[in-house]
Amino acid sequence: MIAPLVQTTGVRHAADVSALLGEPPPAFLIGPADAAERRTYLQMRHEAFVVQQGLFERSDLDERDEDPRTVVLVARTAAGEVIGGVRLGPVPDGPDIGWWQGGRLVTVGRLNGVGAALVRAACAYAETAGVLRFEATVQTSTYRFFQRLGWDTVKRVEVAGEPHVLMRWPIARIAQLVAASKSSLGPLLGSVGPAGFVGDDGAPVPDSDLVAACDAILPAMVERDPEWAGWCSVLVNVNDLAAMGAVPVGLLDALGARDAAFAARVLSGLRRAAEAYGVPLLGGHTQLGVPAALSVTALGRTATPVPGGGGQPGQDVRLTADLGGSWRTGYAGRQWDSTSRRRPDELRAMVGSVGKAQPAAAKDVSMAGVVGTLGMLAEASGCAAVLDVAAVPKPAEASMGDWLTCFPGFAIVTAGPAELEAGPAVSRVCGSLTSGQGVVLRWPDGEVTPAVSAGVTGMGAA
Repeated sequence: MIAPLVQTTGVRHAADVSALLGEPPPAFLIGPADAAERRTYLQMRHEAFVVQQGLFERSDLDERDEDPRTVVLVARTAAGEVIGGVRLGPVPDGPDIGWWQGGRLVTVGRLNGVGAALVRAACAYAETAGVLRFEATVQTSTYRFFQRLGWDTVKRVEVAGEPHVLMRWPIARIAQLVAASKSSLGPLLGSVGPAGFVGDDGAPVPDSDLVAACDAILPAMVERDPEWAGWCSVLVNVNDLAAMGAVPVGLLDALGARDAAFAARVLSGLRRAAEAYGVPLLGGHTQLGVPAALSVTALGRTATPVPGGGGQPGQDVRLTADLGGSWRTGYAGRQWDSTSRRRPDELRAMVGSVGKAQPAAAKDVSMAGVVGTLGMLAEASGCAAVLDVAAVPKPAEASMGDWLTCFPGFAIVTAGPAELEAGPAVSRVCGSLTSGQGVVLRWPDGEVTPAVSAGVTGMGAA
């Protein structure tokens, strides 16, 4: 029997409406507290932790409440009534290095889900602020609540003489960046590259003192910011050569553009950078009437190329970085622009530093960020690495999370005892190579947290 046809056009079910419009708005909203809401939150804390629980004798206020960096998030009803709050911010001692603590979570009333929503909001706020280590000490009666929200249990501690549990929110920002940008290279490329230089961004040309490098710029970036794309096409290639200790001697470009006017904008940035770095543009290929595309090949010279995989366990890790400049407009937290404001002599001092120092191993910081690049150097060296977060040279304007995952104008990771003299760039020992694999972050209290669990590219030791 054939089933009858049913006319459904124009009919809307509850599930359809929900799919189109989303769920009804919550009974409360969460956001940063204003001055009045902060006072209310403090009163709620006093009532809960001093009066009701007796956890503190007179007051639960401490130095973190006086720290201007501390953030208070509150949950408020549609009528504006504060029904819960939580505080979070950098640990009290020293500058903000991406290590934050949350705490003093309190709720009132009978609305379900307020506490969980505040915890989730605090985690999201911390990650947006560039935090890489976020912890909270919670009462033993509530630590399973945090476990259900995805927190890791670290250890038992005491607060005000009472047993608590230290919990840590797992932040996978570095691991996710590394996986997205580099993890496919091993299966794709295998062992491409001369012996001893597998995984390097440049390659020594056999039977010569030439080093060749090639980089492409993301088409979306070429389309969005053509002059900057042209500048960066030189920057990334010169940095690749610099990491191998090679002196750049020439550039070739391949450019695709929708028309001549657009191609001129890209080439203007490329030519300015080539002049600033003192590298001749030898020629290349230009195609009009096509989607935006740009790649550049660079040639350099050195009789003693520095490998990315020359490190050994026990050697110091050094980051040499140009901290001048600021976030590139439109790329905040992702691209640090210092080079476009440097004099030619400053640029050339930076890119010549590895060739003069001849460290055991060197890698310029790529799209995998500082930690991912250190992971590639360690992987190519058959090692693991430890990065001392507090020792990392960093611009004051950048959060630690952003700085360790962004693309900087000039930054080189090196291994071995050699010190780099790199003009205006800051050079500092901030870690070491160890046996094993992956990268961990070491904090001022001696704790280590995982950043990269294994090899970055899968290409193995060089």
